[in-house]
Amino acid sequence: MEDKYLLVKEKLTKYNQEHLLKFYNKLTDEEKNNLLEDILEINFEQVQNLFEETKKRDKFKNDIIEQIEYIDKEKMTKEEKDYYNKIGEKCIKNNEYAVVTLAGGQRNKAWT
Repeated sequence: MEDKYLLVKEKLTKYNQEHLLKFYNKLTDEEKNNLLEDILEINFEQVQNLFEETKKRDKFKNDIIEQIEYIDKEKMTKEEKDYYNKIGEKCIKNNEYAVVTLAGGQRNKAWT
């Protein structure tokens, strides 16, 4: 598995995605193997090309594409959750939207 890890690490470094291995040492051997296999299946070059193409399209020229800060919902206060919910409600009322891509496993956590 060490060879696979080094291969994945090299791939992630190439695309500045090393953070995907941040908690690697906390995983079981089976989870480690599954993570490495999943990462090897990702076509980072295609993702990067698609991202670059979206920035070139006229219909997106006024849109903002940027990285957002990580927020741990479990550590947020009720006031912070209410604040973000109000922002979301305001965006919906103004016919605006946002797209967020989450790291593996986070899609299962509902935002409420």
